[in-house]
Amino acid sequence: MAVKGTGIISGNGDEQRALVVVFLRGGADGLTMVPPVGNGEYYKVRPTLAVPEGDILKLGDANCGLNPALSGIHEIYKNGGLTVVPAVGSNDDTRSHFYAQDLMEHGGPVAGGWLGRFLRFRDGAPPTALSAIALGKAMPEVLRGAPAATVMESMDTFSLGSKFGPTAKLQTELGALYGKDESILGPAARDTLQALDRLEKLRSEDLPPMNGAEYGDDSFSNGLRQAARLIRARVGLEAVSLDLDGWDSHFAQEPLIMPLMTRLSDGLAAFHRDLGELMQKVTVVVMTEFGRRVAENSSFGTDHGRGGAMLVMGGAERGNVFGELPELETGILVGPGDVPVETDYRDILKPILTQHGAGDSMAEIFPT
Repeated sequence: MAVKGTGIISGNGDEQRALVVVFLRGGADGLTMVPPVGNGEYYKVRPTLAVPEGDILKLGDANCGLNPALSGIHEIYKNGGLTVVPAVGSNDDTRSHFYAQDLMEHGGPVAGGWLGRFLRFRDGAPPTALSAIALGKAMPEVLRGAPAATVMESMDTFSLGSKFGPTAKLQTELGALYGKDESILGPAARDTLQALDRLEKLRSEDLPPMNGAEYGDDSFSNGLRQAARLIRARVGLEAVSLDLDGWDSHFAQEPLIMPLMTRLSDGLAAFHRDLGELMQKVTVVVMTEFGRRVAENSSFGTDHGRGGAMLVMGGAERGNVFGELPELETGILVGPGDVPVETDYRDILKPILTQHGAGDSMAEIFPT
């Protein structure tokens, strides 16, 4: 595939439109991330874990707010850049991490991932080697079936080796070998070699974050920093998947997930500042497989539940709460005492994917 004069790899590079999917693996507790406001039952069933009402960061007149550990993204909410979705989830009621994650990443009981199908059926130019990137060690289920997707822990790992070593000669020879190859392998090989060359240039430039953004030194923040660099570099990046693990909080929940919430908030806030006006074209979706039980357990933790929370940052105008957190009275809880799912996660994703070019392909992305 041809490279434009500015060095942009073909795809949607001119638009810099990208969707970043952050998965909080382990079942993040929605009632700690997005606690209720003015609900006495919450404090009765969570005597040690409830967020003090005076500490909750208010979301207008909504009946829920944000945990103070999420203060970085609360500022984004106040400036119209964040949507908070309480009591969200899937129709799965097994409360199994692996099954619930697969179901949510697949978009239902179907093969392949919903993000992979989006890339396959969306409008626009064919995807390239840098259209979809999973920042991690393995391909996530959400990208299964994508026409092109690259797994990398960092840009440094997506390489044939040192540019000044023997692999530089190998890359040149591969370019000559596939330069005129018109078989099915030719375009894919040329595209991959272009991607390698573009990433090498980005590594050599090593430009700092923009707008005074400062990222942490953890793997999650580093992944967001690299995603921002690729988006700004206009390499045709359309989809990014990265995880923030460790949310399974059966025991001693507060010291476990408070640092995770801070890491999540600080990373997202740095990413938002780094991209600046580009956040009008970039959407970040934060999701988890399910929420936790309403009542805390005897180990100062919470067990697997149903309704959780989603966050959507950037893209279309935000700064709102989608739906309501239901009352936590015993009579409306589901199963052994869980928040009911009031909003299907796919109903949040569909308009976002439409904004990112899904066109008329929603039936293929989320088949019924």
